[in-house]
Amino acid sequence: MYRSRSRFTRDRRWQIAAVAGVAVVVAGVGLGVASADEAVPTVNCPQVTIGVAVPAQQQADVQRNLELLNTQISEANNRLRTTVGQGGANFIQNAILGPLKDKRFATINRIETAIGRNAAKPDLNAEGLAPCTLNQGGGAAPAQNTALPTAAASASAGGDGLPTVSCPEVSIAVAIPAQQQADVQRNVELLQTQIDEANARIRSTVGQGGANFIQNAILGPLKDKRFATINRIETAIGRNAAKPDLNAEGLAPCTLDDSAAEPTAAPTTVAPTTAAPAQPEEEATVAPNGSPVEVNGQLSVCGVQLCNEAGTAIQLRGMSSHGLQFFPNCVNAGSLSALRNDWKADFIRLSMYVQEGGLETDPTGFTNKVNGLVDQATELGLYVVVDFHILTPGDPNVNLGLAKTFFQNVTAKHADNNNVIYEIANEPNGVSWDGIKNYADQVIPVIRANSPDSVVLVGTRGFSSLGLTDGSDEKEILADPVDFKNVMYTFHFYAASHGADRRAVVARAAKELPLFVSEFGTQTFTGDGSNDFTSTDAWLDLLKANKISYGMWSLSDGRESNSAFKQGTCAGTNFDGAGVLTESGRYIRSRILTGVGNPN
Repeated sequence: MYRSRSRFTRDRRWQIAAVAGVAVVVAGVGLGVASADEAVPTVNCPQVTIGVAVPAQQQADVQRNLELLNTQISEANNRLRTTVGQGGANFIQNAILGPLKDKRFATINRIETAIGRNAAKPDLNAEGLAPCTLNQGGGAAPAQNTALPTAAASASAGGDGLPTVSCPEVSIAVAIPAQQQADVQRNVELLQTQIDEANARIRSTVGQGGANFIQNAILGPLKDKRFATINRIETAIGRNAAKPDLNAEGLAPCTLDDSAAEPTAAPTTVAPTTAAPAQPEEEATVAPNGSPVEVNGQLSVCGVQLCNEAGTAIQLRGMSSHGLQFFPNCVNAGSLSALRNDWKADFIRLSMYVQEGGLETDPTGFTNKVNGLVDQATELGLYVVVDFHILTPGDPNVNLGLAKTFFQNVTAKHADNNNVIYEIANEPNGVSWDGIKNYADQVIPVIRANSPDSVVLVGTRGFSSLGLTDGSDEKEILADPVDFKNVMYTFHFYAASHGADRRAVVARAAKELPLFVSEFGTQTFTGDGSNDFTSTDAWLDLLKANKISYGMWSLSDGRESNSAFKQGTCAGTNFDGAGVLTESGRYIRSRILTGVGNPN
């Protein structure tokens, strides 16, 4: 939801169509448009080199995207010719080179993703290869090589004078429980895959970057990947035996071997498993009989619907917390039990604000709080939406590093859960769909590393309005969807502010996009004021007809009309019944219990 920096005085920007411009300074290159008597510049883009074999199943897709890189160059050059004399000093940068960079980044990411469907996903350095420069004197723009590498060419390495990575041995000196052998073996093999990818990147980035390029762009990320993989090996063993300390911190860093003629595999010693001592198997948390998780199991996206483990389309109904830092006592074992047993709700959304006194102020503390609440909800058999609640700034890329760390930690803690849904960006605003998608393309792989089957919710442009607040609509998403399985797109509404016009768009979009209403309110977009239950009925009837899941804002006890609990409730221990609820709280409890909202 919108939230200003004050807990109680907030001003949403849902209806502001203008987006502030971002100044871009490019040193040493004049980026104004040439006048009619000057040579028209052309773009100069770096080559994208694919240093791995492309699986046969993905060759057509990769070929298409390589050709698209050339199409993008041609379109940019055409625009340079047709806009001579237009704009100011930064016109080319803002109107041509900037959008070209975003398109190239997305295209290179799609190539990586395509290869990764049937092989190890390569790192083609999209960040470094996306920007293009200008040939100020004009002339032919270098074309992207669209030839696919052969298996033999991609497999060759070393013997070319280039350094290779040298990684320390990971020695597993304890017996591996039989139940975890496959998982450990998979991660051991992944360590070698990571080395191969790093060596391929060294070959494909020759001449790029400065003195610290290999350290910053290759060895640094390799260290992070190895640390996570070694940790996963420890965790796997620890599920059925004492968790070992394999020294992930010390074994994660790799160095460069400038003398290596051929890259060598990092030796990994795995202890024999035949002598594994008998260990009592740790019991996973079992969802209570009749609970939402016990009934529906692992969720997935089938077509445009959210489906249960049996493949049946379902609708989840639940509540969103307010900011966990604003109302720290409102989501607890008692209130969660009331949701599950008294309301018969299906899920809780945990709104982890990033700014405004949230995650960025205490990453460890707030991450632990989220993990603890997920555990409590899991014991009750509730689904949980973990909401990375960005709002100001509205561009999720500003918090990309924090998002990756947060989701890596949370997914690692709940890797065995089948009840956690990850919402990666609450309400993006002031950012294009390309920008949101680029963020999603970087965060979702972090989630998938530990939670390969979880449903992921992606925020949409204009405060999760499908772009409506910015004058766009769902068509921009349909034209360039997020390229991962089990992804849904969020839509938010506030019933007293958003009516039939937006419902018509949602009804249309629901036929082609998997939608999830992770947040709505019965009042205005300020989160306060009179409740409009007539409009809310119309909205929830639409969502029911299309099996679109929803969560109402908010499980809190503030003075605003969005609070479901009466003021002071969260200081106590009783959360059951209508007596502790506000008008909006009574309405949503009744709607979930009976199918008819009754605020009385």
